[in-house]
Amino acid sequence: MCHFRQSCGGSPTYLFILILSLNCYLSIASLLPLTAAPLFTNTPFAVIWNAPTNVCKNLNIPLDFSAFQAVTTPASVPDQFLFLFYENRLGLYPYVDPYTEVQHNGGIPQKGPLTASLKKAQSDIAMYMPKSTPGLAVIDWESWRPTWARNWNLKDIYRKLSIEYAKKLNPSLSPDNAVKVAKKQFETAARAYMEDTINLGIKQRPESLWGYYLFPDCYNYNWDSTTYTGDCPQIEKDYNNELLWLWESSTALFPSVYLPLILKENYKAALFTRGVVKEAVRVSALPKQNYTVPIYVYMQPLFRDQNKEYLSEVDLVRSIGESAALGASGVVSWGASSSYNSKESCEALSAYLTSTFNPHIVNVTAAAKLCSNTLCQGNGRCVRKNPNSDDYLYLNPNNFHIQKRSGKYLAIGRPSLNDLMVFADRFTCQCYMGMECSAKLPVSLMTPIVIEV
Repeated sequence: MCHFRQSCGGSPTYLFILILSLNCYLSIASLLPLTAAPLFTNTPFAVIWNAPTNVCKNLNIPLDFSAFQAVTTPASVPDQFLFLFYENRLGLYPYVDPYTEVQHNGGIPQKGPLTASLKKAQSDIAMYMPKSTPGLAVIDWESWRPTWARNWNLKDIYRKLSIEYAKKLNPSLSPDNAVKVAKKQFETAARAYMEDTINLGIKQRPESLWGYYLFPDCYNYNWDSTTYTGDCPQIEKDYNNELLWLWESSTALFPSVYLPLILKENYKAALFTRGVVKEAVRVSALPKQNYTVPIYVYMQPLFRDQNKEYLSEVDLVRSIGESAALGASGVVSWGASSSYNSKESCEALSAYLTSTFNPHIVNVTAAAKLCSNTLCQGNGRCVRKNPNSDDYLYLNPNNFHIQKRSGKYLAIGRPSLNDLMVFADRFTCQCYMGMECSAKLPVSLMTPIVIEV
């Protein structure tokens, strides 16, 4: 119990008394593990553009990306802050064409040329990432999944071919034993491909953060359920636990929350994002390390499987806002070349950036900075106390306004006592590795604040 006069000192003003009293209440240390510091200084939550816009540039249609911390493209352009290694850009990835069933590089991991793949991957990394600088290296291998049970539908071909391969090596296997042997052979080889490749990348470019796109996932896609909660099924959590080797190898996690059109302005979108990010947070703490790796959540400004309709403000809250409030280091706004390949689509993107996307990004990144600086001394990230709440990191529009000066977005204003108390009541601090922080408010914030994004 904290007694104000005994433990907190005098009281020159009512505000001073309230904040000091509240700090006594907040003095309990956070139970959250330490986490990696942001790649961008004083930016606890970053937003990165990752979509091709060369057509728009050629058409002289202006696109304002000044609200983003980095602007990148999925195209094979070397030396980017974020480089996306598709299947044909990194080593000799074994896969089967799902429609023709043509096998490439052995088809299944068991038959893949791993040694030759690593040799080629070394050259690929040197070509696409010529310098070792801070950034993100995302491996996008999606043809098969390293967990046997997750290779369903079109991916079932990997189980079928693996069973045939096991029988070929040992014709005496019974049908049941053939499945067991095939499963072990497949998962062992899949692990070797993924683990050895990412370890090579980390060794070759240690300043970059390496991880696999869509990992972790929890397959919480049953939106049509009337009892949908967004929580990951326990069986999927168990499968993710079995991938501990992958979480121990990764230096960043890249889950995905692409929203389908069916979830437009639907609260289930928040539940979906929440489930995915909560599982990434859980997985990030599984390795026995002294800090958790950063989480960058992939999202799209367009609803997936179409290229006309953009996320509304409420949809952005339920994707970007959820990610920020749950402790992600940032989001990656991905897009395909087919999304921005005409005058009409480029003009639509230009209008969306200025009217909706940029103001939203500025708001959430500035609020994350404000909360970090006021509650966590700038040495940690604000995270929801209750992960299942609808508490978000956004500026109070009554006390802040956003404007653009000299090509940069600014959030200008002063938090009220109530704004500070909302931070303190609903959020706690996750301190950065090597830094100390505690959830407490500054004694005074009476001067106006300018937050540059």
